[in-house]
Amino acid sequence: MNTFGLIIGIVTLFIIGLGFPLVIHGERYFGYLWWPYMMGLGFFIIAASLFIANDWLSAIVGVLGGTFVWGSTELKEQAVRAELGWYSFNGKKIRPPFEEIIKKWKAPHL
Repeated sequence: MNTFGLIIGIVTLFIIGLGFPLVIHGERYFGYLWWPYMMGLGFFIIAASLFIANDWLSAIVGVLGGTFVWGSTELKEQAVRAELGWYSFNGKKIRPPFEEIIKKWKAPHL
């Protein structure tokens, strides 16, 4: 019996589940303007998974990178939810480097 798919599925569900608090707390403390950094980190993690020889670890690292990329697309929507009062709002967020340039870009969403 091959349990690879079952175990990877369970681990994927767990990692994606951790992505929700990552987005909620990330937006609360940092703000949605950090999305390019989060997306870049996600793509870097995905690229790193290509060089891992172990199939198990490569799949898990790839899912982790995908979760960061997905999270970067959710930061703007989370900011809107916080402004509506659905989540805690923090007015004193940590500003990202190159904030003025990032403000000119359209935030991605799925």
